[in-house]
Amino acid sequence: MKKKLAVLSVLSAGVLWGCIGFFVRRYEALGLSSMQTAALRIALSAILFTLFILICKPRLFKIRLRDLWCFLGTGVVSVGVFTFCYFKSIELSSLSVAAVLLYTAPAFVMLFSLILFKEKMTVMKGVSLVLAVLGCAMTTGVIGGDINVTLAGLLYGLGSGVCYALYSIFSRFALKRGYQPFTITLYTFLFAAVFSIAMCDVRPVVGVITADIASFGFAVLFALISCVLPYVFYTLGLKRISSSTASIIATVEPVVATIVGAWYFGEAIGVPFGYIGVALVFLSVVLINVKIPKRKNK
Repeated sequence: MKKKLAVLSVLSAGVLWGCIGFFVRRYEALGLSSMQTAALRIALSAILFTLFILICKPRLFKIRLRDLWCFLGTGVVSVGVFTFCYFKSIELSSLSVAAVLLYTAPAFVMLFSLILFKEKMTVMKGVSLVLAVLGCAMTTGVIGGDINVTLAGLLYGLGSGVCYALYSIFSRFALKRGYQPFTITLYTFLFAAVFSIAMCDVRPVVGVITADIASFGFAVLFALISCVLPYVFYTLGLKRISSSTASIIATVEPVVATIVGAWYFGEAIGVPFGYIGVALVFLSVVLINVKIPKRKNK
């Protein structure tokens, strides 16, 4: 049962991350750049989570200096640098290409986990990985569409995939050192906030979120749905399932993003590749969680 809850937790994280486009579109319309929107999301999440921990569980602030590298990894590399590379990839190529390059992450997670944590590479993991990447490519239109990408766009996209994958790795190191998921998430946000604020002019961001009470409320909702809750859910899931399994389950994110785009913004899903891609991603999630019974020796 605990493993099922962990799977559900990671799945929930992927679904919530997939809803980010709903908020990003609004802030684009208000004139914020991609990095300014990212800084708003991360910095406000850091403030909210810090207040929550301060009020409810202040003991979770405690970390050891020798473990600081784990949180610098999750915050600066896995959130801060990842965000920069991902948005740069979008700028130099397209949203579809950037999304698929980002979801090379499960392959990197599988490779890192194999080397660092000695996780077993099974046939089912391999099949699920191939289906997930293929499904993402079909859903976003890379397969079945006319897509062009520059070398720089390709490299930034692969960079985003590596950085995204490293969240699972750095988080697992922190978990193995006895830290709670809330502590990991807290310091991830704090270090990522410092990085993202340093990368852009935040004055327009402050102006947008303080325009009125509704604008502030929308910003808080943005932080909760697209950052605080999914990172908590994903890190909780890592306590019970392997990094490679979690990364494959999280590939529901681009599928959800595509569905949200089609349902709310009227963006068309390619026929038939788009629908086949959605089915393949969900099939990969099912397969990665199927247990093959071992044959008993007669």
